[in-house]
Amino acid sequence: MSGMGTETAAKSSRRLSKKNRMQVSTADKLISITIYVLFSLFTFVCIYPFYSIIINTISANDLSAKGEVIFLPKQIHFQNYIDVFKIPGLWNAFVISLGRTVIGTLLTVGASAFLGFMFSQDDMWGRKFWYRFTIITMFFNAGIIPWYLTMRSLHLTNSFLAYILPSIVAPFFIILVKTFVESTPKELQQAASIDGAGTMTIFFKIILPISKPILATVAIFSAVNQWNSFQDTLLLVTDNKLYSLQFILYNYINQASSLSTMVNLQNAGSTAMASLATKQTTTSIRMTVTIIVVAPILLVYPFFQRFFVKGIIIGAVKG
Repeated sequence: MSGMGTETAAKSSRRLSKKNRMQVSTADKLISITIYVLFSLFTFVCIYPFYSIIINTISANDLSAKGEVIFLPKQIHFQNYIDVFKIPGLWNAFVISLGRTVIGTLLTVGASAFLGFMFSQDDMWGRKFWYRFTIITMFFNAGIIPWYLTMRSLHLTNSFLAYILPSIVAPFFIILVKTFVESTPKELQQAASIDGAGTMTIFFKIILPISKPILATVAIFSAVNQWNSFQDTLLLVTDNKLYSLQFILYNYINQASSLSTMVNLQNAGSTAMASLATKQTTTSIRMTVTIIVVAPILLVYPFFQRFFVKGIIIGAVKG
């Protein structure tokens, strides 16, 4: 009898254990499904605006203007891009934006790397003062009018240097690099110093090679800031040869109606423009120019993405 009771208890225990595993398994599945659904919705919310703009630029312009292009393109054509690239000043603005992004990013990364390294050196003269003097500019500024007067007094109005010089020293990037350098083993620098390496040798041969993740992060931030900037053009530039692509976009969005009329008149003799599907509208101009402006920086980002997470984590948390 005792043996039968023990066997019955064991079977009952196994049934309860199996039931609990099923309950836990079901709960885990529900949680996983919920997480996947939420992240899928979040991904859709992030991606759909870009997708919507793209499909509207390659769909029939009359349908796009009426809001009938929602999930799939209709009557696909690429005339919008052909026409927008004919707009005066667009290619020159692209060259200006590309130039300021490449040059500005290189100089910002270089300055941030060197200053971040120097501020991590205990034997730097006045290190604490100069570091605090640089960082305090993150929290206090004089405002737009004094900034404009300063730029004008330095003869940086209607000058390409107005896009480059003000952004070279970036306190936030310097903090990231400084924290990264401080998190690296001090023994590397000490060993190089014992072998006779000077400050510049240590910087170029020791610090730069191991700082690729944080420098890539700084490069991403700087490139995006340079590419997307248009306020400096608005305030400092009146020469249309120095207009940036973002400023052109700003103007084109405000003047999309007149631009669509101009483009249609330019193509009035073309049979391709006889159809309402390819006739330019305010919506087609705005969306096409938006894609042209946003696409380059989106294409560059994936090449730096593998450095981004590691760089921002190491640069933000010491140790």
